[in-house]
Amino acid sequence: MALWASVQQLKGEAMSTVQSVYGSHFPIEVRHFFAQWMEQQPWNEVDEDNSEHEQRAIGLRDMLIQLMEEKATELSTIEDMFLTRLKLQETTQQFKIMYGNHPMNLVRVVKNCLATETRMIQQTEQQSGDKQGANMHASIMQQFEFLFGKTQETENELRQSQHKQESFVIQYQESFRIEAQLNQLTKVEGPIEAKQRLQQEKEAIAAKLSGAARELLFDRVSLLQKFKENCNNLRALQSHILDDQLIFWKRQQQLAGNGAPFEASLETLQQWCEKLAELVWRNYQQLGQMNQLFTHLPIDLPPEQKDVLPFLTESIYKLLETLITSTFVIEKQPTQVLKKDSRFTATARSLIGSRLNLHMTLPQVTATIVSEEQARAILNNDKNARRLTSGNILNNKGTMEYHQASGQLSITFRNLVLKTIRRAEKKGNETVTEEKFSILFQTVLTINSDLVYDAWTLSLPVVVIVHGNQNCNAQATILWDNQFADGGRLPFQVADKVTWQQLSQALNTPFTAECSMGLSRDNLLYLASKIFNTADDYSNHLVSWTQFNREPLPGRSFTFWEWFHSIQKLTKDWLQGPWKDRLILGFINKQVAEQWLMQSRLGTFMLRFSDSELGGISISLVNEDRNQPCGRAVTHLTPFKDSDLRIRGLGDRVNDLMQLVFLYPDIPKERAFQKYCTAASENPSYDSGYVKPDLTTTIPGLSKPAPHAIYDDPSSIPCGSFQANSPAPSDMNQMTSPQPQMKQELMSPGPPSNFNLMDDASDLIEFNMLDYNSEDIAEINVNELLSLNPQGLDFPRTDL
Repeated sequence: MALWASVQQLKGEAMSTVQSVYGSHFPIEVRHFFAQWMEQQPWNEVDEDNSEHEQRAIGLRDMLIQLMEEKATELSTIEDMFLTRLKLQETTQQFKIMYGNHPMNLVRVVKNCLATETRMIQQTEQQSGDKQGANMHASIMQQFEFLFGKTQETENELRQSQHKQESFVIQYQESFRIEAQLNQLTKVEGPIEAKQRLQQEKEAIAAKLSGAARELLFDRVSLLQKFKENCNNLRALQSHILDDQLIFWKRQQQLAGNGAPFEASLETLQQWCEKLAELVWRNYQQLGQMNQLFTHLPIDLPPEQKDVLPFLTESIYKLLETLITSTFVIEKQPTQVLKKDSRFTATARSLIGSRLNLHMTLPQVTATIVSEEQARAILNNDKNARRLTSGNILNNKGTMEYHQASGQLSITFRNLVLKTIRRAEKKGNETVTEEKFSILFQTVLTINSDLVYDAWTLSLPVVVIVHGNQNCNAQATILWDNQFADGGRLPFQVADKVTWQQLSQALNTPFTAECSMGLSRDNLLYLASKIFNTADDYSNHLVSWTQFNREPLPGRSFTFWEWFHSIQKLTKDWLQGPWKDRLILGFINKQVAEQWLMQSRLGTFMLRFSDSELGGISISLVNEDRNQPCGRAVTHLTPFKDSDLRIRGLGDRVNDLMQLVFLYPDIPKERAFQKYCTAASENPSYDSGYVKPDLTTTIPGLSKPAPHAIYDDPSSIPCGSFQANSPAPSDMNQMTSPQPQMKQELMSPGPPSNFNLMDDASDLIEFNMLDYNSEDIAEINVNELLSLNPQGLDFPRTDL
């Protein structure tokens, strides 16, 4: 019922679209009354075009009609539901008429309704997500506007308080002067009038000072309260930007290491951080000024009022420190599989940009490599740990540059080279490709030539290798860590077991990024069966790191990841086009491939990734074999690997093999692979004095199918049963071949239309070719041949 509850929240065009799929054939009231039941039924498991599923459709129809009848009976006891009951009874009778003999139509209608609802909800959620992002930015900007207003307000009040305090000091000094004069007159017994006048002035000034003091005290209490509110609001906004938005960006950056889409731009974050820096700094300065006013003119606060100025000053300083140090980030991560003595790059950046005069003293940045243990100590604020390294990196120091046009303050290390590495002691059966390091970037940032902060940031985990053959296993470590790392973890802890659903997403992400198209549900089911070696519902099964890339697959010398990675690399390097065009079935085992092909026409083939070898793609085809009871057999060609496809591409190899006629289930190979074939050169080059020969793929001992074999009818061959899970189209069994007499007509003169039955023009050409040259005719003695058996000749008599 969750789907229907979401539907009821739709508005506008989305709701109109949903309403449009309901009508007299299926009233929306039925959907409403039986929402929970409808959403619990396996409608998608019923194929309305498959007659074998009709009984399931009948069961669903009968159950719905029964529920409608029971509901109508229930409503008969409720007076206010009289019209609804009549409508429901009428609909029940209509359903019996419309779907009594056509239960599949009911399935089709319900599936369409549910699919439309789902689509509209997804579109609405996507639009809501886009709006949510825009609304979030607008909300943050509104908070900035509010805080800038409040900061300006405290600045104005602070200035007024300063003026009042200066006036108070002047008046206080005036009172001292009058007091001194009054004392002088008292000593010399001056005129009484003068004493009285001075006494009056003294009392008047004292009254003014008393009022001014109360006003100053009130202003101070009021300002402290406003600064407290500003600090709280700044802390909340800064936490949202740094702990939510910036951490989210870093998480997306980490997933991008596995190939996930990533919006790498930091411009919006820098805009927010710059505004934060300006606000925090202004409040920091104002609190400093207020502290000076308190120091120059101490006034005791009321007993119930706590002096929070020291606390606020410390809080705003910590906000400033956190902002400065947390916005020193790695914009472009170093490669996570780091080969010793190979060059790599990285970019570090401060999101404060030009604010606080940070660019006036350009910071120096140093990059070092640290172990997992050292990284943990650094996160625990062990300053000594930042002096330790686990290797030597060349060209690891540089000065940040300020780009005035963009306002960016950053440094790009373009020629970093890891020369040496010191590894830690092995943990149990951990291999060197499971050991993680990190690149530590450190700098000193000076704010307004006054405050100095040590800033540092750690890269994503890197695995150090010394040879290319370690790359595959290192990639496994990085993939697992990037995908399954929890936020706020200690370096570089990661779960040892994850669900298959989580792992399948981790596998699909890089495959999609590198091979132009991701893995289908069937592909993932096949991969699950391979890693678990059982047929089951795998969604909640746990996969351990050991299963993933430590223990070899059953009966193999390689792990699951090594096998999968080799396929991904082969597809990326040589098979992207055919894979994207769905010409490669790929993830299917040999036995299932044989079952499907044995139900297909001779010459049908499919492309599958090798189970037994790393990084290979094999061609499986069904061909004629008179030694088999069925007269046919499936042949599996030796897998083509990187070295083979480097010499000659897959399209050309498929084109070379005349035994290959139809790409499974029934696509002519010329149509499927035409754009992946290399055009033959009509004008060979003689520049070097040589003509380059063409390499052609052949299958020794396997002849090309004859025309009659191509049109052989697989349904007439008792070779097992058709597999229901075959991806062949539903009309495959209707594709019958010509009968034997039709084949005879192809060899006799007849209407031109008969020649349309030929499958390929090349077959017709080969049929009409004679296997001798014209100059050989003179050597043939026909009379001698006729004289060998004259009695066997019985010619009709011809009268001229």
